[in-house]
Amino acid sequence: MWERSLVLSAPGKVILHGEHAVVHGKVALAVALDLRTFLRLRPCTEGRVCIRLPGVGVVRSWDTSCLQALRRGFAGKHWEEEATARASCGAVSPARCLLPGGVVLANTAFKFNNSLVSKCLNSPLLASLADFDESKSPSVEQLDTLKEFAGIAAGASAPESLATLAFLYMCLAISAKYGDVPSVDILVWSELPTGAGLGSSAAYAVCLAAALLTACGAILCPLKEGESTARWTEEELTLINSWAFQGEQVIHGNPSGVDNAVGTWGGALRYQSGKITPLKRPFEAEEIVAVWALGAAGGLKERGKEMSLVASRVPTLRILLTNTKVPRSTKVLVAGVKEKILKFPAIMNPVLDSIDAISQECQSVLEAMPANPSPEYYPVLEELFDINQHHLNVIGVGHPSLDRLCRVTASHGLHSKLTGAGGGGCGITLLRPDTSPLAVEAAKRDLCACGFECWETNIGAPGVTLHSSSSLSAEVLHALSES
Repeated sequence: MWERSLVLSAPGKVILHGEHAVVHGKVALAVALDLRTFLRLRPCTEGRVCIRLPGVGVVRSWDTSCLQALRRGFAGKHWEEEATARASCGAVSPARCLLPGGVVLANTAFKFNNSLVSKCLNSPLLASLADFDESKSPSVEQLDTLKEFAGIAAGASAPESLATLAFLYMCLAISAKYGDVPSVDILVWSELPTGAGLGSSAAYAVCLAAALLTACGAILCPLKEGESTARWTEEELTLINSWAFQGEQVIHGNPSGVDNAVGTWGGALRYQSGKITPLKRPFEAEEIVAVWALGAAGGLKERGKEMSLVASRVPTLRILLTNTKVPRSTKVLVAGVKEKILKFPAIMNPVLDSIDAISQECQSVLEAMPANPSPEYYPVLEELFDINQHHLNVIGVGHPSLDRLCRVTASHGLHSKLTGAGGGGCGITLLRPDTSPLAVEAAKRDLCACGFECWETNIGAPGVTLHSSSSLSAEVLHALSES
């Protein structure tokens, strides 16, 4: 049994530059947002696995024996035939069937012949549920079986259903490879709004992967006595990222992998044509940059050899993050941009090229800032914000709410742009180190008066991190103390 409590967190993400252009092969820059998802893991003495997600109203628990039975069922049906034969011979009663490893399904937990577990284990789908692996995508059959087990309707897309499904898949998959399902109580609380394009699902998946891998003994717990925070080794982070990508696949089907990579490593990453690379460290131009080949299903490869994404050393920038609360459809917006490009290629393609150049110029600035933290870089970053926002309006992904956001912040001498899909959603406002606190508070007050939600936070934040209680704010401690 896992015997210690853990608290860990992973950041959200924002797109700094390259929205929509990235769909057409251009560069996008994704940065870690220091609004974080926190996970508390505690040992459970009742032989159960519990998951609590107060943000989406989920409180679920299962007997570890049920989950172990289901997990072993994923390895094949041969044991079921053996158990049935034993029961028919009187070796054990049907209500106390012996499963592999000596696990007994007692009738106090459920009746074997008519339980959901029995129904799932007897499913013909099990022939194709041979094994779990971080290099293999979750299959439709696996997810259908888990939905049936958890009582999730086919086709359910509500956040609470997908979050529960991702937890079950990752719990069974990780324990299948690294050890028995641990008896734990997991509570997840997030500072990130859901459905706002800020990587909340990836932060959740990264936290789950790190917690479950640690509880199963696949990775060590690096937090030592007296330390406030700690992070895993590069090799362990690579494993966390691979399993987090699996969780993202359960939730989104075909994610890019950018969000979970940002949640794992933090800092800033460049994404182009299916390749994810960290921003270069100063004075390390000759260093081989690890490239994530998406075709490797979450593995990091360079010339056929597995590598890890070294966390990029980028400046931590202060921002205002504003949620306009205007709903939008990413699919519709992407389709609209494509239609404009097809209709006006000679006009729109140069705009995409300019957005690409903005991303690359911003990358150069961010890579130079740690070695020479001069205030002269901030006017450049502000101007890039302004130019890119105009481009995004040109390609048709602006919105009156975002125009209003930009006008309000400009009235306080600040520079803003949309982040993500546009059409509403969120915007980011750059804050210089010398920006007056009075100006920031005034801008926040005016944005909230528009009906928007606003946070003062940082980008370039660290990736998944273990915490001691002393390193957590009172708000986080209070949220994690809820049971």
